[in-house]
Amino acid sequence: MKQPSASCSTGPVPAVPRLFTDGLIWALAMRFAIEQINNSSWLLPGVTLGYDMCDTCFEPLVALQPSLLFLTRNGTRAIGVLCDYSEYQPRVFAVIGPHKSDLCLLTAKLFSSFLIPQVSYGASSETLSNTELYPSFYRTVPSDKNLVEAVVLLLNHFGWNWVATVASDDEYGRGAQVLFLSMAGTNSICITFEGLIPTELAEPDATKQLENTIKLINSTKVNVIVLFAHSVPAQALLQHSLAMGLGKKVWLGSEAWLLSDIATSVPNIQSVGTVLGFVMRTGTVPGFQEFVAELFSSVAQEEFCQRSRELSGLEDTEGLDTHCRQCGNVTLGDIWPMLGVTPVQPVHVAVYSVAHALHRALGCTSKGCPKTPVRSWQLLHFMNTLPFEVNGQSFRFDQSHGTNTGYKLILWAWREGTVTYLPVGDYDQSLYVRTSQIQFHTPDKKEPTSECFRRCQPGQFRRTKGFNLCCYDCTDCSENTFWSSTDSTSCSPCPQHQWAPTRSTRCHDRTERFLSWDEPLAVALLTLVALTAALSCGAALLFLQHLQSPLVQLAGGARSLLALLWLLLQSLSCCLHVGRPSAALCLLQQLCYALCLNGCFSSLLPKALEITLVTEFPRRAPRLLRWVTHGRAWLVVAVSILTQVLLCWCHLRLGPDYLVADYESLPREVLLVCGTQSWAAFALLHGYNSCLAFVCFLCTFMVQTPGRRYNVARGITFATFIYFIIWIFFLVIFATLRTVLRAVTQICTILATTLGILASYFVPKCYILVFRPDLNTTDYFQNLSDEQPEEDRQ
Repeated sequence: MKQPSASCSTGPVPAVPRLFTDGLIWALAMRFAIEQINNSSWLLPGVTLGYDMCDTCFEPLVALQPSLLFLTRNGTRAIGVLCDYSEYQPRVFAVIGPHKSDLCLLTAKLFSSFLIPQVSYGASSETLSNTELYPSFYRTVPSDKNLVEAVVLLLNHFGWNWVATVASDDEYGRGAQVLFLSMAGTNSICITFEGLIPTELAEPDATKQLENTIKLINSTKVNVIVLFAHSVPAQALLQHSLAMGLGKKVWLGSEAWLLSDIATSVPNIQSVGTVLGFVMRTGTVPGFQEFVAELFSSVAQEEFCQRSRELSGLEDTEGLDTHCRQCGNVTLGDIWPMLGVTPVQPVHVAVYSVAHALHRALGCTSKGCPKTPVRSWQLLHFMNTLPFEVNGQSFRFDQSHGTNTGYKLILWAWREGTVTYLPVGDYDQSLYVRTSQIQFHTPDKKEPTSECFRRCQPGQFRRTKGFNLCCYDCTDCSENTFWSSTDSTSCSPCPQHQWAPTRSTRCHDRTERFLSWDEPLAVALLTLVALTAALSCGAALLFLQHLQSPLVQLAGGARSLLALLWLLLQSLSCCLHVGRPSAALCLLQQLCYALCLNGCFSSLLPKALEITLVTEFPRRAPRLLRWVTHGRAWLVVAVSILTQVLLCWCHLRLGPDYLVADYESLPREVLLVCGTQSWAAFALLHGYNSCLAFVCFLCTFMVQTPGRRYNVARGITFATFIYFIIWIFFLVIFATLRTVLRAVTQICTILATTLGILASYFVPKCYILVFRPDLNTTDYFQNLSDEQPEEDRQ
């Protein structure tokens, strides 16, 4: 298609050094919308919209001049200073634009003071969402907050948590970067570098600042750069990154520079890496491209030029001189490549939003609009509350006076040296990415990694490594700790009554651990208890059957039966250590053992004293033997047992054993054991038995008996000796053991002591009674007390 050029100028026309194509397209879109509205038979019938169109040149001062002109009283060149502006009629009803946020922040304060609706088609700064400061400001684009949320979700999607961010040193760049830094911190994204680049490239330090930015980014070894900037500073940064050999990176951008032909005009821009970014999801404006083509075709006609000169001559010479003296060379070919890329729907919707508000304020019908006086502030009510429709699509300003149609994720895809904008995802409250359509700059076309730490898995916490607080190693939570929150820097300990395995995300209730009745070890021990008890009963029955025999009389007679009864009870006391312990059981365990063992030793004590009196003190024996033999021996036994009962009472007063719930010894269970409250009370309780055993041992271990007689002292000696050996091991183990084996140790000690006494004192006698009854005679088993008087007479 042959593209006509503008030829209305007279004389030579200098070439356009750099046409801002987007700005021209936006201006044409505004004119197209106004002409559509003026030609509409239903929106504002009978009403013709006029307009003043001015170029801001991206300069605050330039933008301020037409803004002040718009505020002048209609028909004058003066701004009225009034206390009440409700009847004030300014030159315009509404303002469309400007595009940049920093310019809107300046002009919005002016127009909000007069409550003149201002609708921007590009200002996305979150600051402008404050409707209290800017009550009459509206925009047909989402705020930067939505954009930043989308960028953060994209970083999380690819696992990029080690990124650099660069922004242009203007309101848009600074505002977006502050929002990004805030959201990145709460989403575990570490910023290795943050910097600003100049917007005025003609400044002396601009080049140096750009070079320093590239050097610092290169030193971080980061692979992802988030860039919030307009097209001109973005172009400068990309150009310097290529010139300084930054290497291929992933560049995440926004509509402010992604869709601009300025950024893509950098030489060798294909080598910059992978360029991804979000652009506002917009629809097409039917008929706009045809309108532009027809308009440029009209420029070539003399009638159009003549009419243009006539209209220019009618303009007030005191107005703003905003003519573009170099636009005569602009052709349709200059803007055609960007005509389908530059979003024009926001401009179209901005114009229509004012037209619909005016339609409602005037009370228009399909037949016409009443000639009712309307003030600009009256339009705000209808813009705030009611939706409007443009080309079949419904729009409505939200509470922050903005619209949010969502975003498209686009990729710069190169086809024979020409960039195409390939949609690869969408964002509208949630992110969807077609990853398979994205070809990254890496050799395998897969996404590169950009992380100082990998994303920790559930059950892991972040441990800082090195000096950079954003660099972490993922460490598994140890036992009895759990992972409580996403990317936590430490694991939380479980409550005392709960436990957790390694790398756990929650705690589990502990089970109780004790020596239960159905455990194999408990069954084995109880079997041994039963055998020990049976052995004691068998010995007692055998002794009872031969109670009057010389052997049983020598062993102590009825006192031997009492000793066997105490051994039976002692073996049965092992059952107190099996099953779930309680406070009462803990109280009884040591008492029963000490009392039963004392009963046994007390029964053997008279025989031991009798032996030592006869063998060591023969001259005094006749006088003292009556206290340890016959009926008075029972008095010795009773006194000894009563003494032990008194010590048991002291033990209860000083510090009895108590139930302990031990949460530290076992990782997953709570150990229920009986703890020793007072070792002094423990020593007092068992010390008396040790003294009895020691007395018995001293009284019998040196006794010699003629070979033709039975040595009854030897049984007592071995019984007490075995007792001491068992208790040496028992005390060492019992004092240090804090597991369920503590109860096992106690049972084994009781059984070993019982079996030791049975084996050393009673079993040999039972053997003679059963297998050698011929030895059970008076000669062989004569009492020493009966023999001694005969020896004295000789």
